[in-house]
Amino acid sequence: MRGGPLPPALLCAAIGLALGYAPWRTGLLACLVVTAVSAAVSILSLPQAWTDLIFAGCWISVALSAACVHLPHRIGLPGAVLLAVNGGVWAGMVAKAGGDGPTLMIALPLLLLCLPSHWLAVSGRGVAVKVAASWLIAIAGLELMVGLTPTPGYKPDHMD
Repeated sequence: MRGGPLPPALLCAAIGLALGYAPWRTGLLACLVVTAVSAAVSILSLPQAWTDLIFAGCWISVALSAACVHLPHRIGLPGAVLLAVNGGVWAGMVAKAGGDGPTLMIALPLLLLCLPSHWLAVSGRGVAVKVAASWLIAIAGLELMVGLTPTPGYKPDHMD
């Protein structure tokens, strides 16, 4: 999963689920921060050598953002802004490294998962959000390991 809208979309989904455990105004403000930061970062020029690091950082950020739903208390404004800036930086860099044009336009609407996530959390049905976030953690962990494991034929080795 090195290109297209899927990596930033999974990151935005993880952030949206995590922001469901913040007050709804804080969550919407954080969504705007993610949008602004990712748009700003996506216009930067990045060295091609950073691609592996960028995708590894994205998957780590997906796992950490999704893990925020398991915190024992709600996310406050400082935590939501920190989560938003981190997510915006990685989403912008992955969108730029992926090379596709409209990836952010496809991924950023998934931030609005904070609205149904918030409704589920305050109505006592937050376990559904936690299950979805746990699946995102598993996907990110698997993708991180696949990306870091050398696969014969994909990279030059001593035989080339």
